[in-house]
Amino acid sequence: MAEEKIGVYICHCGTNIAGKVDVEEVTRWAAEQPNVAVAREYKYMCSDPGQDLIKQDIQEHGITRAVVAACSPTMHEPTFRKAAGDGGLNPYLLQMANIREHCSWVTIDGDAATEKAKRILGAQIHRLPLNLPLEPIEVPVNPNVMVVGGGIAGIEAALKLAATGKKVYLVERDPSIGGHMAMFDKTFPTLDCAACILTPKMSAAGKEPNIEMLAYSEVTQVDGYVGNFKVKVTKKARYVDIDKCTGCALCTEACVVRKVPNEFDQGLSKRAAAYIPFPQAVPLKATLDPTRCLTLTGKKCKQPCVAACGPAAIDFDQKDEEIELEVGAIIMATGFQLWDPTPETRYSYGKLDNVISSLEFERISNASGPTGGHIVCKNGEPPKSVAILHCVGSRDENYQEFCSRVCCMYSLKFAHLIKEHLPETEVYECYIDMRTYGKGYEEFYKRLMDEGVHFIRGRAAEVSDVGLTPNEEGHLVVKVEDTLLGVTRRLPVDMVVLSSGLAPRADAKSTAQIFGFGCSANGFYLERHPKLEPVSTVTDGIFIAGCCQYPKDIPDTVAQAGAAAAGALALVDNATVKVEPTISYIDPEKCSGCHICVGLCPHAAIQYNEEKGVAEVIEAACKGCGVCVAACGSGVPQQRGYLDEQIFAEIEGALAL
Repeated sequence: MAEEKIGVYICHCGTNIAGKVDVEEVTRWAAEQPNVAVAREYKYMCSDPGQDLIKQDIQEHGITRAVVAACSPTMHEPTFRKAAGDGGLNPYLLQMANIREHCSWVTIDGDAATEKAKRILGAQIHRLPLNLPLEPIEVPVNPNVMVVGGGIAGIEAALKLAATGKKVYLVERDPSIGGHMAMFDKTFPTLDCAACILTPKMSAAGKEPNIEMLAYSEVTQVDGYVGNFKVKVTKKARYVDIDKCTGCALCTEACVVRKVPNEFDQGLSKRAAAYIPFPQAVPLKATLDPTRCLTLTGKKCKQPCVAACGPAAIDFDQKDEEIELEVGAIIMATGFQLWDPTPETRYSYGKLDNVISSLEFERISNASGPTGGHIVCKNGEPPKSVAILHCVGSRDENYQEFCSRVCCMYSLKFAHLIKEHLPETEVYECYIDMRTYGKGYEEFYKRLMDEGVHFIRGRAAEVSDVGLTPNEEGHLVVKVEDTLLGVTRRLPVDMVVLSSGLAPRADAKSTAQIFGFGCSANGFYLERHPKLEPVSTVTDGIFIAGCCQYPKDIPDTVAQAGAAAAGALALVDNATVKVEPTISYIDPEKCSGCHICVGLCPHAAIQYNEEKGVAEVIEAACKGCGVCVAACGSGVPQQRGYLDEQIFAEIEGALAL
């Protein structure tokens, strides 16, 4: 092997690295290592001048290999690979040594950090001569996009993509799109009617020719790879022919089963077994509940719904239908679920009347809700006093440690709605900290102060119906410590609203597994990078938007949906996409056809060739995880860029000091 000329470039990263590592000493040491022709240090290697150092040395000094000792490759490996490529060097002949996250940030002693930096750098210097030039793999791209989830995030992403002329499949598990926003009455801080701003978008999505809406459907399987996904979708039987159904709702009026808890109204009202979720539903089609319909559960029924349906749309023989779709990109917008306050037993949710959740209050205050928009207690009387308890299930080590971001603002909105409907009602906001972070939010908070709302800084300790004084008898009693006054207060009220935090959907983990990415520790979908790629996942071609990624308000959700749509469009608007070449390969001459790697591949990227009797890698589907390499007892599968000799060379370099 001809002698290589290695260039070493060490970044100060301001004081991120140089504040702990003696960069000058590491540079001096690197210059003395075998095959190193140039060793330089610079304050910010990722800047244009820093990248120019690499380009110039490749062109002027004939550098044939390069190593950059800086931050995580996740952040800047593409940056430095491009710099090497611009200089005329194959990008895969450049290695990165992470001396920030792996060294300076986690090592207390400066001398120890300097020695560790040398070892990390030495590992890459030793392995570089064994690097081979690689070229990205180009695969064709299907121009269609799938959006999973029909809330405001999914609707916005679908409309943005459809406006560019792309075919969009919008998949929603419920009978109608709209999500949680369809349940709201007003939106903070402008107090816009939620239906007034959401319904036009729902209608537009339903009428857009480039959007194929698959409501009442679920994704069951995803195969393929970036640019070429094959997705199986199960269209659940509505037992109504949607091509014939006019949305007249006569079947719902005729249905004899009328005491089914209405999910859309959070169980506060009843619906029929034949139902349309809400008046503005899109598609405006009826659905028969298979768990409640007498005919579908095998019981006797005269089927008045059939007689009432003029277009003869009722079809009891309808079955679930599985379809397979091919798309180039997928956007996940599956939303959130409200944290169930039942486990917080001290607040007596589900035990005491008039202790309600925030979504239940949304439906009570909504003109299309169970009370026609009248804020009333269970006895039908308007409350004379209401306590709104913040951070229920949020910022709590027992439940969810994170802040749900929207709870303070929707609690303030509730206080305003109560004052708007019932000006004489006393409203108490019991909060830990008031977090009004967005545009117009602080102004909304101050507005509520002027409306006579009582603000008590302190988390409520309990809610009971035990009155200790005549003033408390017949009321709910909220016990709360007022930390500003330094006293414990007992608030006799007629209604308690629990401002629960936003939680990941119960099936978020299993859903993420179907699509081939992961969830963070708190259960929300995990983005590729929290700052630089907040809408991308580790699976190329799959993007996330809205509250499935983390709690956020409607403006941020809409903005993220647009960003996800832009990411998907940037992918599918090209005829081909480049895939990383650091993938596995199998030598057919050595493979015994034992099938071990076929079954273990998490990306279904290995198939068994029956004719040849060997396993073969589908290059475009391989993610380079290395599972097959580790699993094969014969060591037949190998991974480009991570060959055994390259790994052993790294180990030797790290131990060479």
